[in-house]
Amino acid sequence: MAHEEDKAAGFLKSAADAAQAIAEVARRGELIHVFSHIDADGVAAAGIIGKALFRLDAKFRIQITQWIDEKIVSEVLSEKPQMIVFTDFGSGYIDFLRENLANFKAVILDHHQVVGEQPSNIIHVNPHLHGLDGAKDISGSGVAYFTAKAMDEVNVDLSPIAVVGALGDLQDKYNQRKLSGLNEKIVADAVNAGLLTVEKDLVFFGRETRPIHRTLASTTSPFIPGLSGEEDKCLAFLASVDVKPREGERWRALRDLSEDEKKRLCSGLADYLLSKGLHHEVTNLIGHVYVLNREEAWTPLRDAREFAVLLNATGRMDRASLGVAVCMGDRGSAFEEATKVLEEYRRTINRYLGWVMEKPERMRELGNIYVVHGEDFIDDKIVGAVSSILSSSLPNPEKPLIAYANVKEEGLAKISARTMDTMTARGINLGEVMQVAAARFSGKGGGHNVAAGGQVPIEDVGAFIDVVNDLVGKQLKGEKIGS
Repeated sequence: MAHEEDKAAGFLKSAADAAQAIAEVARRGELIHVFSHIDADGVAAAGIIGKALFRLDAKFRIQITQWIDEKIVSEVLSEKPQMIVFTDFGSGYIDFLRENLANFKAVILDHHQVVGEQPSNIIHVNPHLHGLDGAKDISGSGVAYFTAKAMDEVNVDLSPIAVVGALGDLQDKYNQRKLSGLNEKIVADAVNAGLLTVEKDLVFFGRETRPIHRTLASTTSPFIPGLSGEEDKCLAFLASVDVKPREGERWRALRDLSEDEKKRLCSGLADYLLSKGLHHEVTNLIGHVYVLNREEAWTPLRDAREFAVLLNATGRMDRASLGVAVCMGDRGSAFEEATKVLEEYRRTINRYLGWVMEKPERMRELGNIYVVHGEDFIDDKIVGAVSSILSSSLPNPEKPLIAYANVKEEGLAKISARTMDTMTARGINLGEVMQVAAARFSGKGGGHNVAAGGQVPIEDVGAFIDVVNDLVGKQLKGEKIGS
């Protein structure tokens, strides 16, 4: 235990060093350019750093993007900020940054696997550098939170946003969908400040806001074949377990059910999933629920997992500025607009899932992996969400899933890879697979052991997939795949 505390202390010291460096530039009134990743965790991280900088009266700019590339380099070279801050990405791009931005002061606040040699102009905060697990102990927004808290204790009120980011990054991997590791310290900060309540309950999207039958129909984690996406069948299912969907004229949400009704619903769903052979999904029904006390009931911000989906939607639908504004406290027009984007996002996801399931050749099984050929149909910004959902309901959960979508204007294919925690215990490290495979085609790749991504030229996708299939096979045999 003491050893773990030493690791955490080392990590927190690095966050404090980064905080001091950022605050010094902010107090001098010099420009800070913040770049962050496009997913829920990246948007949350940007919101946390944005709010901390705002409180310092700093001169700053925030930009949300999918990856670090030449476009970012040209923007930095033309704007010449005194400092660049990368949140929720950067650790996989160290060599690229050293080659292209060596003359700029930079801070990386990330939790992905580290690739490359550390240059002297970069302050690097990452749990992996301290022997901690960035896939489940802390997310990018958590790294941003500890940095913001080190800038000023007032930023403890941003702890719920870091909880949202961790849940958006699916870090609730501990027993009964719980956050642990350094995330647990963030949860404790939020609970002690009266900002968060942790309960055990059925874990479904829409717990606070949606009629129960819609909550069931829109659930993708767990994905329930025959119910997910089918509102009529969900109504019939509720009748079969004697749960009334209405009270008078008003539809009931999951939060309105009695304990007995929840028990009936839970055991009915467990029986249904077992009848479909989905034993693993049963364990995902009950879990820890994180309720944001200061947010209004019946809004998607009240439940931290719903909040995360809202942020993910804004990032994936090219409206990330709305998500950042909501994280920084806007509950007016930005929040209103973000809820509309969320609805559009859910419709888009369901359309993509339907499209994949429509024809067998769109999702193929190879020797060691499944491949979703998203090509020009699936939006490259949403392929990661699609692969996360599909990876939780594969016929053979022992195989990782690789999904790709073309980014025609850049001549690249965007790849997203997902697997189960049980497979990482057997030696699978998708971050390493993506990095090694992409490098063979002059592409970029990396991430976590359970979730990773990359990009390669479109014309190389077929060969890239063959390499990934081969590398996964080697890892399963215990072979080192090198670089």
